[in-house]
Parts: sequence; structure tokens; C-alpha cells
Amino acid sequence: MNKAIADYHKDEENHWVARLNCGHFQHVRHNPPWTNRPWVITLEGRQAMIGQELNCKKCDEGAEPDYKVL
Repeated sequence: MNKAIADYHKDEENHWVARLNCGHFQHVRHNPPWTNRPWVITLEGRQAMIGQELNCKKCDEGAEPDYKVL
């Protein structure tokens, strides 16, 4: 199920995590050749992706939110 990126934070290993508008977190790593997300590397790139949708597997599975959506 596609959900929009609302914001970002870094996890305890210093990797970027998207906060989706559904209340779930999803890692957004740039790890070529498996995952090609060069926009994650810069602040401008991350900001440009706010509102863009990612496939949220946690929503597909009916998982509880990772954070409370206000």
C-alpha cells in the first residue's frame, strides 16, 4: 500500500528512516546496486521527496503504527 513520506529521522546506526503519513517507519538507504536512492544523501534530496509515496509493507500486513500520527 503506498503511503506518503511525512518526515525523516536517523536510527541508532545513523541510517535515514522515512516517517510515513500512516504512522510507520521505513528505512530509505542508498545502497547500490540493490537500492538506488541518491536523494537520501542530501538534505535537499530528502526534502524534495516529502509527499512522495513509498510502498508500506507494514500497512499491507496490518501492523500497528510505529508512531502516533497527529
